Amino acid sequence: MQGTVETKIAGGIAEIEFFHPQSNSLPGDVLHTLAAAIEDAGKNQEVKVIVLRSKGEKAFCAGASFDELISIGDMQTGKKFFSGFAMVINAMRKAPKFVIARVQGKAVGGGVGLACAADYTIAHESASVKLSELAVGIGPFVVGPAVERKIGTGAFTQLTVNATEWQSAQWAEQKGMYASVHASTEELDAAVQTLAAKLAASNPEAMKLLKQIFWQGTDHWDTLLSERAQMSGTLVLSEFTRNAIEKFKAKAK
Repeated sequence: MQGTVETKIAGGIAEIEFFHPQSNSLPGDVLHTLAAAIEDAGKNQEVKVIVLRSKGEKAFCAGASFDELISIGDMQTGKKFFSGFAMVINAMRKAPKFVIARVQGKAVGGGVGLACAADYTIAHESASVKLSELAVGIGPFVVGPAVERKIGTGAFTQLTVNATEWQSAQWAEQKGMYASVHASTEELDAAVQTLAAKLAASNPEAMKLLKQIFWQGTDHWDTLLSERAQMSGTLVLSEFTRNAIEKFKAKAK
């Protein structure tokens, strides 16, 4: 596995950090490991709150791995890959603890999904967002429910349709994706740590019940996100999508 997922637990706070050398993109093996780490933290009695972060100072998450996308050769493999994002979102949704996301840089596609699936997201002012899926011939099907739930149908539609345009961190804050935006990494880390420490000292049963209320009406997401993964897994096999991904990869070089 080229990427990594590391969990550190201290003072009731589980800090889960993922990394991939390609702008923290998420291949299937990293997605599965990340989902398992979130599930484990949710079950751990020592953990009161979960902080999700990525390594480095630049991109928070570049979304799906283009190398892995272009290698998909059949619908079953495609569905399995996109089910990785579904697993992470559902793990965040089901965890009986609040998940705080620390977004230090740009978020694309699946990265936007992670930022929206968190219960509380704190960002750096450089953390602009983009749902680029339509531009490569698919759509934000799997992350869509989490994004729409967080920012509403209008803003979700704007991100989805205008798939090549970045929206600023301030835009994301105005739409409710980010709870707060900070001018420096030091301020970002201080805000995350302050909130995490407060929550670690709060009543875990109260937080568990509040989390259930926050996510009311999403019990069908296991099935929904699996169906959405099949949509993406089918579309990624098309000649249109393969050509679009190759063009994106060429631009990135």
